[in-house]
Amino acid sequence: MTRNEQKAPTPPDTQSVGNYIIISPCRDEAGYMRRTLDAVIAQTVPPRLWIIVDDGSTDGTAGILAEYAARHAFIQIVRREDRGRRSVGPGVIDAFYAGLQTVDLADVDFVVKLDLDLDLPCAYFEELIRRMEANPSIGTCSGKPYFIDPRSERLESEMCGDEMSVGMTKFYRRECFEQIGGIVREVMWDGIDCHRCRMLGWKACSWDDPELRFIHLRPMGTSDKGWWTGRMRHGAGQYFMGTGLVYMTVSALYRMTRPPRVAGGLAMWWGYVKAMLQRRPRYDDLEFRRFLRRYQWQCLLKGKRRATQELDERQAAVFEQRMKARTTPDKKLSRGAAVAAG
Repeated sequence: MTRNEQKAPTPPDTQSVGNYIIISPCRDEAGYMRRTLDAVIAQTVPPRLWIIVDDGSTDGTAGILAEYAARHAFIQIVRREDRGRRSVGPGVIDAFYAGLQTVDLADVDFVVKLDLDLDLPCAYFEELIRRMEANPSIGTCSGKPYFIDPRSERLESEMCGDEMSVGMTKFYRRECFEQIGGIVREVMWDGIDCHRCRMLGWKACSWDDPELRFIHLRPMGTSDKGWWTGRMRHGAGQYFMGTGLVYMTVSALYRMTRPPRVAGGLAMWWGYVKAMLQRRPRYDDLEFRRFLRRYQWQCLLKGKRRATQELDERQAAVFEQRMKARTTPDKKLSRGAAVAAG
């Protein structure tokens, strides 16, 4: 399950370097980050570059980062000033872009947004690259997060759908990342990106295979202010993204079956309804919101797996047209030149 249970990594002096970069926003992660740092260093295919953005940490994060950066040349640190508080959503993505703006993506195949509270299998990125290369239509992907239930001390799945890549470890094909316009600076950025992928003909997915399962040391939906705040924030993010009330209600009812039972789903639903009653702003792309709601209604009517499969099949034509246009620009130019000459 953990990286120590996977095959032993190749010795560092014989490792090949993957054509991907990692950007990790972090703030006050001293309690978790060593496990993530060690897990990435142990990867069978390490990144070309790992940019870690210290978003104004006030604990021992800066010292730990300096220690690792001194030992590993591919780790670079970007330091931001302390804003005085943790800020999920917009704050995290602002920190991500602070790292992204320091690099040129022109020669990079893949871009990764990675949190520093994860324990990854040692062949995690190698396996994602292999699957991406086998299927050029995949725009973003990930493995599946598990967490240790403090009551039973057993590993529990966070129950993320196969149609999404998870927010704590986003693996993007660089071309797809650029076409979807990067990451939206709002709480529901990690849902908007996957749906925008499908709008443009790409696929988004995650796999629950042993070689891609990882441990989330701080489970999804929690918050520095408590799990109730985290779940309410998720519901408000769903409202911002454009999710319909019926779909949100069904989703919240399902989440009531997962820890914390009943109350977790209720907090999500109330977060959505509160945002709706307050008439908060929504994602400013009407075409996207219509696309999302059509898909969500199909999920309710047919089930998420079948609805996603049918949508991906329909959108495959969009992807094929883009690939065809990309491989035939010279012919179009020659034809246009011929007309001009004639």
